[in-house]
Amino acid sequence: MKFKCIVILLFTVLALNAQDSKRKTLESQLKKNQEEYEVTKKMLAQTSNSKKSAIYKLNLLSEQIRLRKDNISLLNHEIGNLDEEIATTEKDIKTLETELSYKKNNYAKSLQHISFQKNTQDKLLFVLAGDDFAQSYRRMRYLKEYADWQKQQGKEITSKQTKLKKQNQLLAVTKNDKLTLVQQKEKEEKNLKQEETSQQGEVKNLAAQEKDLQKELDKKKKQAEELNRQIEKAIAYEIERANAEAERIRKANAEAEKAKKTNEIKEVRQAESTGGYAMTKVERQLSSDFASNKGKLPYPLRGSYKIISRFGQQKPDGMKFVTLKNNGIDIQTTANNEAKSVFGGEVTKVFMVPGFNNSVIVRHGNYLTVYSNLSEVYVSANDKVKTGQAIGKIFTDTEDGNISVLHFELWKERTKLDPAGWLNR
Repeated sequence: MKFKCIVILLFTVLALNAQDSKRKTLESQLKKNQEEYEVTKKMLAQTSNSKKSAIYKLNLLSEQIRLRKDNISLLNHEIGNLDEEIATTEKDIKTLETELSYKKNNYAKSLQHISFQKNTQDKLLFVLAGDDFAQSYRRMRYLKEYADWQKQQGKEITSKQTKLKKQNQLLAVTKNDKLTLVQQKEKEEKNLKQEETSQQGEVKNLAAQEKDLQKELDKKKKQAEELNRQIEKAIAYEIERANAEAERIRKANAEAEKAKKTNEIKEVRQAESTGGYAMTKVERQLSSDFASNKGKLPYPLRGSYKIISRFGQQKPDGMKFVTLKNNGIDIQTTANNEAKSVFGGEVTKVFMVPGFNNSVIVRHGNYLTVYSNLSEVYVSANDKVKTGQAIGKIFTDTEDGNISVLHFELWKERTKLDPAGWLNR
């Protein structure tokens, strides 16, 4: 019986602990969203109202709204879970109350049924009144077993009363948690409404400046196309050079083998695919290491930052007349911040493109990372860099609200990849 009580208490404690664990997970997610929200808010405060940064501002507003909606979704999900817990607990309480009432009634009847056993003399007379020794022995055993049963019933009643008390405590805690979450959700919904109103006002202002905004976007598009041409040109040159070196080594090895000069045979560069970048053994290992870190690469900067333009083709919220295409991601940060290499590798090119200032390409086997919009560059072509090494200072546009934006791209051979999926969130 003692073991059963312990199990009951343990069950209730585990239920409370599980609820506490869920709450901590929810609080952790909400805290993370709030931290992101504060960064977004900070970036918004730094963003001017110029046409040049208009889309960035709209994207930041959209990010605020996304985070707010995510909070509401998390809260709704947890409130739903608590509703289920409340319903289950109330059902358990009802079952326990029914069982407790039944046991109490049976216990009361048993006390009435053996009222003649109030003292030792009555019990002795009941035993001695048997027709023979065997019947008297059976009566004695009956009294003992009946007494044990009563004692057990009393313990079970106490146990159920304890469990019922714990379940009522659990119910009270759960209902209080739900009330807190409902209030938190109402606050989030109120803030969301205000932010959506701000976004609608921003869209209205931009729509009124559609022609001027489109000119700015067309200019940015041409600059992005020039950046892309420079990157593709650099990649093509690297592939051609590496493949030419691989062919030269193959020919030299063939001649050495023919002349039976095996000591002159060198390692042959190999491409992962036809027409790809021919890699050395060291580069193949580097490429494999880079690929194995997908989703775990550090961001190409430190401190406060926020992605304000994502990979691929997209339409900013509410801007039907605007279509954007990004070959990488744009990350807004604070002034005087630095771009940092996301992985070890070798600098293959440093160049400049109007609108993107200085750019650096770092090769990691047959993967390449591109860091653009740098006001200063700390590295040169052929330099070896380590993970987290500063490679340049991010440009701060003093004429446009001191905005600092790093443009970051990721390529494999000649294919553009979405960097966001490779970075550690």
